[in-house]
Amino acid sequence: MKYTRIDLTKWERGDLFTYYIENMRIVMSLTADIDVTELLAFTRARRLKFYPAMLWVVSRAVNAHDTFRYGWDSDGSLILWDQISPSYADFHRDDGNFIKLATAYDEDFFTFYKRCMADRAAHRDRRGIAAHQPPNRFDVSCLPWVRYRHFDLHVFDEGRFLAPVVTWGRFEREGERYRMPLTMNIHHAVADGFHLSRFFLEVQELSASLETLLQGRSAERG
Repeated sequence: MKYTRIDLTKWERGDLFTYYIENMRIVMSLTADIDVTELLAFTRARRLKFYPAMLWVVSRAVNAHDTFRYGWDSDGSLILWDQISPSYADFHRDDGNFIKLATAYDEDFFTFYKRCMADRAAHRDRRGIAAHQPPNRFDVSCLPWVRYRHFDLHVFDEGRFLAPVVTWGRFEREGERYRMPLTMNIHHAVADGFHLSRFFLEVQELSASLETLLQGRSAERG
C-alpha cells in the first residue's frame, strides 16, 4: 500500500482543496446511463459474471487518474495512493443480506476476476463486513432490481471522506442495446465536474472495448 504525501503549498489544487475542506465541504453526485451491450456480450460469451467484470471496469477508470486516489494517512496528512481497490457489497438472495468485501485491484482483468470470485466463494456463508478492508479502497455497490434515474449516498463523517462512491443499477434493453445507470459521488475538494464527467466517458469506452483491449494485451505478451 504505497502512497505519496501531498504538499498543499506545491500542489496545483492546493488552494481549492483547502477551501473546500475548510469552508464548503461539498460532495458531488452524478448519474448517467452507460451502454453495456458489448460488456454483456463479452461476459456471456465467456460465461463470466457481469458483477466482477464491471467491478474491474470501474476500478480501472478510478485508478487511471490521481483525482480518485486521494486519502489520509494515520497522521491525518493528505496522501495520494499508488493504487486503490474496490470495497463492494456481495448480496445474498437467500436472506436479503450482504457481506462487504475488498478485492485487491490488478490491471490484468483475469487476475482481478479470479481474485474476486475467490473472495466471494471464501465468504459465501458470511454476512457483515469482511475483516480485510484496506485503507486504500473506494466504495462500490449495486442495485440490480431497478433502473433508477438518480441515486445518492451520504457519508456522515466530518466531510473529509475523499474516496469515490460508485453505484450502478439494473441494465435494461432498449432496442438492440442494453443501458444501465451508473452513479459516482466524489468530494469537490479533489474533483470537479470535468473529472466526474471523464469517469463516465472512460467507463463507457472500457465497456465498449474490453475485448479489443484484452486481445491487444495478449498480442503484446505473445
